Amino acid sequence: MAEPNETELEAWQEDVEYLVKILKQSFESLDASYYIDEMNDLLYVELEGLAEYPDEEIIEIAGPILEELDMDFEDIILLPLKSD
Repeated sequence: MAEPNETELEAWQEDVEYLVKILKQSFESLDASYYIDEMNDLLYVELEGLAEYPDEEIIEIAGPILEELDMDFEDIILLPLKSD
């Protein structure tokens, strides 16, 4: 498989940022960050206020978003935003 070109990488990065933005809005977070673990093909998304939601509600809110946007990660992990 060929290496992605710069345009494809930029489009992929924009897709990741869009996903984080949608999750941030959906959980009414004031702040969010993300980290891509390329070695394990994982996306970690930290959302402010996520700890206030029960697991069932997180799945109910995030599930349809993750299915709709269908990113090419092995897994997308949502975490509460760490305060410094």
